[in-house]
Amino acid sequence: MTTATLPPDVVSDAPPGGRLHWAIADAVTVTWRNLISYTRIPDAIFFSSVQPIMFVLLFRYVFGGAISVPGVPYVDYLMAGIFVQTVMFGAVSTSVGLSEDLQKGLIERFRALPMARSAVLAGRTTADVVRNVGVVIIITIVGYAVGFRILTNVFEFIAALLLILFFAYALSWGFAIIGLTASNSETAQLMAFPILFPLTFASSAFVPVTTMPGWLQAFAKNQPVSQVIDASRQLMLGGKSPLWSTSNIYWALAWTVGLLVVLAPLAVRKYRRTG
Repeated sequence: MTTATLPPDVVSDAPPGGRLHWAIADAVTVTWRNLISYTRIPDAIFFSSVQPIMFVLLFRYVFGGAISVPGVPYVDYLMAGIFVQTVMFGAVSTSVGLSEDLQKGLIERFRALPMARSAVLAGRTTADVVRNVGVVIIITIVGYAVGFRILTNVFEFIAALLLILFFAYALSWGFAIIGLTASNSETAQLMAFPILFPLTFASSAFVPVTTMPGWLQAFAKNQPVSQVIDASRQLMLGGKSPLWSTSNIYWALAWTVGLLVVLAPLAVRKYRRTG
């Protein structure tokens, strides 16, 4: 009985390649479980889609007339920021979901099963990325309806969306740490927003960084959210993107990979110690 409750990543007699196979299979199972749970709360899916739509309409028609970006229509400048903001806010659901699972005792049930410990976190973060894909498609449709146009080609646009989703996946591992730390799901959500708001609004998402005070520009230009926004904006707008530079993409990838390499092991370590 004791051996049956050990996760695959600590079974000493596992065949070569067996642990990785089990870990992937377990992660797929947990991902599917989380995706099914999303379909059972359609109101949450609806309102998580309404919020980014409201941001598009708000900035396009309320603030857009007062903000000028040289060389490109504001709606085209805006959409890269909306995409990144949307997936970042969507990544918060990782912390909320894990905190709820912890409160309900589901995490303890997972611990009692012969499964890889990393599968719980991998399944949660992957499911949240899949959910973000649906939201990104909706935002693309809404963006086109209000005048957004791709100035490069469809392949570069898809590359931009993949970069944005990859960034959201890396952030989800960080929010997983918050979810495992918070006392409840409400606290997990409150803990996430003080991190999100400075990174989102002190960035190049909605206004050019050059319009900010000098002391803020250094942070806004070099923080990861701005790097991902600038890179995705470049892939969507090409040479008409403000501050166009091929280095934007390299910096965005470096930030994303770096965050994933650091946050994923920390999240797994936190999960092992939570109980």
